Amino acid sequence: MTQLIPTAEPFFFPGKAGQPGCLLVHGFTGAPKEMRWMGEYLSRQHGFHCLGVRLAGHATRPEDMVRSRYTDWMASVEDGYHLLCGATDRIYLVGLSMGGMLCLLMSTRLAVEGVVAMSTPYRLPRDYPAWAIQAMSFFVRYQPKSKEEPGASWFDKAAYAEHISYPQNPVRPAAELQRLSAEMRAALPKVSVPVLLMHSGNDNYVLPENMERLYADLGASDKTKLWVTESGHVIPRDAEREKAFAAAADFIHRIEQQTGGASA
Repeated sequence: MTQLIPTAEPFFFPGKAGQPGCLLVHGFTGAPKEMRWMGEYLSRQHGFHCLGVRLAGHATRPEDMVRSRYTDWMASVEDGYHLLCGATDRIYLVGLSMGGMLCLLMSTRLAVEGVVAMSTPYRLPRDYPAWAIQAMSFFVRYQPKSKEEPGASWFDKAAYAEHISYPQNPVRPAAELQRLSAEMRAALPKVSVPVLLMHSGNDNYVLPENMERLYADLGASDKTKLWVTESGHVIPRDAEREKAFAAAADFIHRIEQQTGGASA
C-alpha cells in the first residue's frame, strides 16, 4: 500500500467567492509541502482558492517515482486543474523548479490566466540525452543531488530541517525530466498568458542564467523577472519567501484588474 510521507499530503485552502484560484506545483523529488506556506498566504491574505497537487510518484517512496513518467506528472497537473475548476473559473499556475516547467508547458494546453514559475530550469545541469540517462539507470539507480552538504545552500536552516524530499535523485526519472525539459522548451514560444519568473541569485542547484534563457524564449508579451537573494533553490520555503508570496499576489491582482476579474 502506498503511504504518504507525513505532512507531505496535497492541500486545498478555499478562498472567497468570485476570487481566482492558484494551482501550486512542487518540484522534482519534492512534495506539496514545498508550496504549502505559499498556498496558505495566498488564501488567507488574498482570498484565492489554493490547491497544492502531489505529482505522481512523489511524497511516498523513491521506488514509486522510478515508475512514473513525465506524462504522469502532466496528468497530475491537469487533474488538479479540473478539481480547482470546481471552485473558480479563473486559474493561475504556480510552480517551483520542475513544477515551473510543468506550469509553463501546461499553460499552452489549459485555459489559465497566468503563470508564476520559480527556480525553473531551462536545461538540466547535466544535459545528457534522455536515452543515455535511461540506459545509465540500469547500472546506477540513484545519484546525489549536489556536491554540497545537504541544506548548505538554505538561508533558513529551521525551514530546511522540516523540508521533505527524496534524499537522492532517482536516475530513471531524470530521463523523464529531460524529456519534459524538451517539451517545455518547444512550448515556450507558444506561451501567450502573462508570466512572472522568479529566481535566486544564490541558487546553486538551478543556476540563475536559466531564468534569462526562459525569459528570452517566452512568447508572452507580458513577462516579468524577479530576483531574490536571501534564498537558495526552494524559494517558497526559504528566508525570502514572503517577498516571493507578495510578488505572486501582486502579479495576480494586476492581471485580474486588467482582465476584469473580481480580485481587489
